[in-house]
Amino acid sequence: MHSKKQTPEKYYVGIDVGSASVRAALVDGFGTVVAHAEQPIQIWEPQPDHYEQSSADIWAACCSVTKKVVSGVDARHIRGVGFDATCSLVVVDKQFQPLAVNCEGQNYRNVIMWMDHRAVSQVEHINATQHRVLRYVGGVMSVEMQPPKLLWIKENLQESCWEKAGHFFDLPDFLSWKATGVTARSLCTVVCKWTYTSDKGWDDSFWKMIGLEDLVEDKYEKIGNHVLSPGESVGKGLTPEAAKDLSLPEGIAVAASLIDAHAGGLGVIGADVKGHNLPCENQPITSRVAMICGTSSCHMGVSETPIFVPGVWGPYFSAMVPGLWLNEGGQSATGKLIDHVVRGHVAFPELQAKAAASAHSIYTYLNSHLDLIKKSLPVGFLTVDLHVWPDFHGNRSPLTDLTLKGMVVGLTLSQGLDELALIYLATIQAIALGTRHILETMQAAGHRINTLFLCGGLSKNPLFVQMHADITGKPVVLSKEVESVLVGAAILGACASGDFASIQEAMAKMGKVGRVVQPNHEHKRFYDKKYEVFLKLVEHQREYRSIMNSF
Repeated sequence: MHSKKQTPEKYYVGIDVGSASVRAALVDGFGTVVAHAEQPIQIWEPQPDHYEQSSADIWAACCSVTKKVVSGVDARHIRGVGFDATCSLVVVDKQFQPLAVNCEGQNYRNVIMWMDHRAVSQVEHINATQHRVLRYVGGVMSVEMQPPKLLWIKENLQESCWEKAGHFFDLPDFLSWKATGVTARSLCTVVCKWTYTSDKGWDDSFWKMIGLEDLVEDKYEKIGNHVLSPGESVGKGLTPEAAKDLSLPEGIAVAASLIDAHAGGLGVIGADVKGHNLPCENQPITSRVAMICGTSSCHMGVSETPIFVPGVWGPYFSAMVPGLWLNEGGQSATGKLIDHVVRGHVAFPELQAKAAASAHSIYTYLNSHLDLIKKSLPVGFLTVDLHVWPDFHGNRSPLTDLTLKGMVVGLTLSQGLDELALIYLATIQAIALGTRHILETMQAAGHRINTLFLCGGLSKNPLFVQMHADITGKPVVLSKEVESVLVGAAILGACASGDFASIQEAMAKMGKVGRVVQPNHEHKRFYDKKYEVFLKLVEHQREYRSIMNSF
């Protein structure tokens, strides 16, 4: 836990459930993180592409970290609580007890994680319908959304899970239910991951067409028929039981939640940029994209009118910023991919030992090592003969092709630390090139983007940030508070408390610019050439797959 000096004022608790850990922060009305804590949560991988968690384990971690951040603070000054979480699927029975989402019958493993890809045949069936709701997910539904997972449960766990289920929650909504006892869903989750629309609600014909007509017959009781806007106060606030669990007073305002990436967007995208010489100054918020970079990455762009972008999710009305349409691009594996490439390299033990000896993280050490081997070249130019296609877990945007695989071109027989540093650099560049691909697709459809706002774990890596600036050609804004996702969750709590008139007002007051990283335009030609190669890689992959498919 980390703390700063406190002064008596209004505080808000933000609780963020990521893929591998739960974090909480105590945040003041100016967006300053006064205290924060983190605790790991368990992930089960019973078979390839199956990822499961436990809602009980997650809630216990929420309670543990919250108790730490509010310790020693006068509870009368804590005004609201906001939750965000990954868009994982939580299943409970009619008594709200966990139900197994696995063939082993392990009830405590009742969460299908967002990155679980078990429902491939189900999503193919859904996409083959070409139903009109698919227009709002870039034309093709992702296997990471909830309808294919629900269909998988019905087809594979009919008796043990589907027929016994009382509620299917998105994880952010499970947390607000756990805190308040109210089963209301957030507009963010149901619009972005479940096909709900803000004007027409659920589309009966979609659920009937894909084979989940039982949800319609139940009047959507199991997936939510009461929807609230993010930041809206839920029920009567904390229940006595939840208040005891969290060490907070009963009745404190609890906000309708957000998906974690959307909370990150909320925490950064509305910041006041005056005096930073940025192209988005005096421009509407629609000129900005918030990029939330962690295990995966999400690219959040907003618009005043709906923009349909092929291969990019949305447009979703009021799913992040009230009154604006949201488009959401994404990369399914970014931080996870970098870890995979680095830790799987034969030179990783040597890197680990040298990083430990120098008292640096492995990534700080790799960045320093690249500076040593670059000689007179800019660091990025070291990969002139080394290229990576980063879709080791399929392509979410803008190609929406789950079957794409990762590629590396330019390997040699060398296996030392230099080669590990180079493949690390090439992987970061590939992720940035993927971001450029997403941004160009959004811009071709009508977005006008001139500035990137980064947050999340990868935004702490200066090489990752600089590569995104150089490769996209756009300045990158980093938040003053590194924990922007937690600030976004706290903004929800602040709105629920009534201390701010709107989310927009809270965003402007609580979001702060820390540092600006400008692109090096002298490197533009090199990265334009890298981008050409990048696009050729996927062409070649599709060509050789076509050849092999004819076998």
